[in-house]
Amino acid sequence: MDLKAYIRALPKAELHLHLEGTLEPEPMMRMAARNEVEIPFRSVEEIRAAYRFTRLQDFLDIYYRGMDVLRMEEDFQELTRAYLERAAADGAVHVEVFFDPQGHTGRGIPFAVAADGILAALTHGRERLGITSLLIMCVLRHLDEEQGFAAFREAEPYIADGRIAGLGLDSTERDNPPAKFEHLFAAAREAGLRLVAHAGEEGPASYVAEAVDRLGVDRIDHGNRAMEDPALVRRLAGLGIPLTVCPLSNLRLGGVADLRQHPLKRMLEAGLKATVNSDDPAYFGGYLVDNFVAVAEALDLGPADLATLARNSIEASFLDEPAKKAHLERLDRIAATEGNPA
Repeated sequence: MDLKAYIRALPKAELHLHLEGTLEPEPMMRMAARNEVEIPFRSVEEIRAAYRFTRLQDFLDIYYRGMDVLRMEEDFQELTRAYLERAAADGAVHVEVFFDPQGHTGRGIPFAVAADGILAALTHGRERLGITSLLIMCVLRHLDEEQGFAAFREAEPYIADGRIAGLGLDSTERDNPPAKFEHLFAAAREAGLRLVAHAGEEGPASYVAEAVDRLGVDRIDHGNRAMEDPALVRRLAGLGIPLTVCPLSNLRLGGVADLRQHPLKRMLEAGLKATVNSDDPAYFGGYLVDNFVAVAEALDLGPADLATLARNSIEASFLDEPAKKAHLERLDRIAATEGNPA
């Protein structure tokens, strides 16, 4: 079986993707020149050499620096279009993408510049590439909850008409537990948003439980360290709360020393609705299919495992039930033929 071709053929949803983390070195250089932004790199090669991380904070430092080149609506549109083209080529049929409005408004870029540029590209993706999408705004957990509320208030027109579908929580977990944002997430739930939160990447298993119990999230982003608490694993499996796992990100940030130690296969064996995603692919060395292939080879995942991961991604998405049903029926046909060659 051609592993990469089989994975590409499976209909998949990507549910953990930071648009700012898709900024490749070439467009970074191009946008810096276009917008007259000084960056501490003289070439694409220097940027690539700087993409070396040993912990989450090292990554975030360069991530926010690179973000500074995004100044105009056309920058956000270009960024998002490039990602969607890669996602479509990888066989993604639906994506639910994150953006960090505070990372832009905090440097003087109006909320609408980022949101409108992204949304224009998402519309283009639906019309030209056939890839459906939802936009999730994330709040930065190293800032305080009132600052999160300020971003939420700026987003209200986009929430009211459905252009923003969800609220997420990202940035460094250390000393920033989910409960810090309990009131904001309650307000978002009241406004009809779907809720997700990063937990259990560098934070402890208790942060995963807190995101479920105090924030009422629909999905956990990452969630690896939940595996340290067997009772929590059983609970997550029983509740059917999905985990949006990012293997190459975990490897590059030191969450695992070797992909052969990655907990993804154990997650599946424990009945968790785990999915595969690329997180910040420009920085971590791989998009959606790259993550599938890397973890499949490292953990000896077979066709049935890969089909389960793809199925989980559709089921864990915020698509409506008819759309899910159509994708799952197609997935089952492909898995039955290509996954079991004669």
